[in-house]
Formats: sequence, C-alpha cells, structure tokens
Amino acid sequence: MLVVLAAVAWFVVIKPAQQFLANWRPPQTQSQGQTPPPSGNVQAPLTRADVQKFVRVRRDIRAALGESFTGAQEVYTQIQAGQTPNVVQVLNVLRQVGSSIGAARTAQTAALRRENMSAERYAAVRTEINRGLGVPDVDFAKAADALQKGQMPDLNSTVQTASAQEKALVEPFRQELTATAAVGLLGL
Repeated sequence: MLVVLAAVAWFVVIKPAQQFLANWRPPQTQSQGQTPPPSGNVQAPLTRADVQKFVRVRRDIRAALGESFTGAQEVYTQIQAGQTPNVVQVLNVLRQVGSSIGAARTAQTAALRRENMSAERYAAVRTEINRGLGVPDVDFAKAADALQKGQMPDLNSTVQTASAQEKALVEPFRQELTATAAVGLLGL
C-alpha cells in the first residue's frame, strides 16, 4: 500500500509540479532573442498604449496554450466566485498546463519583443489591468514554487480597488481581458 501511495504521489503531484516549474522558469542565459531590458519607470501609470500592447501579448499567449487553458479557466472562475482553490486543484491545473507552459513562455517572449515591452513592465501592467477588471491577482507559478520548497502556497484571492483611470482604460477590452484573465494564474 505504501508503494502505491508513493507512486501516486510521484506521478500525480511531484512530477507534474517539477515539469511545470521546469517549463515555467525563463531561460537562465540572456541572449539577443530575449525580451527587452526594463527601461524607464516600470511602475509608471497605466496608459492606453500599455493596455493595447498587453492585449496583443495576451492573445499570443492564449493561442500558444490552446486546449490546456480550460483547466486554468475553471479554477479562475472559482476564484472569482470567492472560493479559494485547494492544493489538489492547483496541482491538477499544473499537470494540465505543464507541457504547454514552455510554448506559452516562448510566445510571450516573442510578443513582448515585438511590442518592445519588458517582462517587468508586462507584470506591472497585468496587476493594474487585474485591478481594473476587479479580479484577484493570483499566480500559480508562485504557488508551484512554494510547493516545491515544501511551503503552503499563498492563494490569496483579495481584489484590490482600481482607480477610475484604470477602469476606464480597461473597459474597451473588458470582455477579451476577462476571458483570458486565467492566463495570469500561470504567471503569463
């Protein structure tokens, strides 16, 4: 019985989390093909151009994820409904999207380069857009990293209040951004 439990833990929990983390982490070396380095004020106020760039990058990421996006979308819907996902749900999402993360990260890198947007600015814009949409800013990549370190992940689903400007900038893209908001769960 112990051998069976160990095998289940290895193939259902540990291996999917390791695969997810291996695919999620950006490459260690910086080359000419990487995203532009941060320039200017990464924490600058949100602009219409930032939102438009973000939408174009998010479209490329969503296309790269394909069908594996469905599981993340279901968990995200639960979070929006005020439910906190349990560790098993998080691990199932990691297992489902683990193999697609590499392709999504590659698509994100190419799109950020095309849009001349740094990864740091993209993350800051994502946080502001999530506030504008009124959705929590939960990142499963951080949760997976915590699990790998043997810590309980922080799955805080608190929504921060958006400014009137953030809401106004997000509004023209609300439907599309809401439909793809679950991609943010993956740190993308």
